[in-house]
Amino acid sequence: MLKTYNDNFKDTVKEKLQRQFYMHLLGFDLETVEIGQVSGQLVLEEKHKQHKGFAHGGVIATLADIVMGFAVVTLVPANQHVVTADLKISYLRPGVGEAILAKGWVLKQGRKLNFCEAEIFSIDGLGHKKLIAKASATMAVLAPDATHS
Repeated sequence: MLKTYNDNFKDTVKEKLQRQFYMHLLGFDLETVEIGQVSGQLVLEEKHKQHKGFAHGGVIATLADIVMGFAVVTLVPANQHVVTADLKISYLRPGVGEAILAKGWVLKQGRKLNFCEAEIFSIDGLGHKKLIAKASATMAVLAPDATHS
């Protein structure tokens, strides 16, 4: 059972999202924010694709990283920070369609390390989803004063 140490985690996520400039550059938005899990969508544009017309692997990995990281943010005190310590992604099929859906959750909560998973889906014009990638990550929790060393 996951436990949040921040009763106002939704407000904390909103505040931290304002400083996620790369996420905004991509056009990704979180849609669901719950204890230990988040999800969001990206409208797939040409700028997100590689030379064969598929969603670029870097974009997919970034979305997985974002949703897993913010899943941890829902659990930790508001003054603590979450950074990626390890990230593994497996690409299952090409990312083609109208949009990309990213879902991330905390698998095992810890004080310093949190183990997370994500699933990334492509969505076609009819709204059908296909799983295109699975990811896992270890997210480290940093104390407020640890970010300047």
